[in-house]
Amino acid sequence: LDADLGIIVNVQANGATHYWNPDRMVSSTAAPEFAAYRALVGTLAGRLQRFAQGMVALEPVNEPPQSCSSNVWSNVQAALLTAARASSSALPLVVTGGCGSMVSGLAALDPEPLAAFEPILFTFHFYEPYLFSHQGAPWMREPVYRALNNVPWPASAGSLEQTLASVRARMADDIETSEADKQAAYAETERVLKVYFDARPDRWFIDKYIGQARDWADSHGIAPGRIIMGEFGALRTDARYVAAPNPDRARYIADVRQSAEASGFPWAFWDLFDGMGMMDDTTRALDPAMVEALGLRMAK
Repeated sequence: LDADLGIIVNVQANGATHYWNPDRMVSSTAAPEFAAYRALVGTLAGRLQRFAQGMVALEPVNEPPQSCSSNVWSNVQAALLTAARASSSALPLVVTGGCGSMVSGLAALDPEPLAAFEPILFTFHFYEPYLFSHQGAPWMREPVYRALNNVPWPASAGSLEQTLASVRARMADDIETSEADKQAAYAETERVLKVYFDARPDRWFIDKYIGQARDWADSHGIAPGRIIMGEFGALRTDARYVAAPNPDRARYIADVRQSAEASGFPWAFWDLFDGMGMMDDTTRALDPAMVEALGLRMAK
């Protein structure tokens, strides 16, 4: 707040826990712990109303798992917004569509019933194409992502052969996966990468996706400044399996940020440090390439 930054307090349930997880809390209004979650949202709204109006907002759920056009998610969101409004009449609330807050979830969202909860903002998250942004992600269910490495951005900046060589090198160091599973994962990885390189994604690809959010805003008469790209980012290429550092991640971050700004959308980057961060994981030093890609300046 002292730096004049707007803040979104976003509640993120941990799917790795055995009890307080999204399924038990927000899968439906009949979920075993939905009442407790709803009470939490109401309490948070009451505590946040003391801050300067318009500077702090509350987002009750991070990346709802329901399908894009799910009535179940609509009911969950309405119940949580009702609880928040009971505690604060003026706190901005951040609403989202289903299917993990993707652009397609926002495009399926009907904003008319949500007008009762004004002031509200809207949000979507952006990680397309996942083959680039989630290369090497250990948490993805599909084994193809865990082996990916050295995927270029744009696709024309590299080659299928170079990327597959990095994938093979990464797989060779995997001592936990059986050879049969590695072969199956490699075959699928080769297949999806051929599609990626044939499609030759570039800035046009990002503009097309983010343009869907702008089209949705325009069709409903919603000012683009009320729609926040609440997450975007990409994992670093594992430097052990490439010949030299590459600028692909910075190019991707710059393309996504500039595309959102061209549509008039505010944004928040994911995240400060770890594999997707803008800092070195060990030293906590800012990565100059990320600072530049985000259109920021290093403090002197």
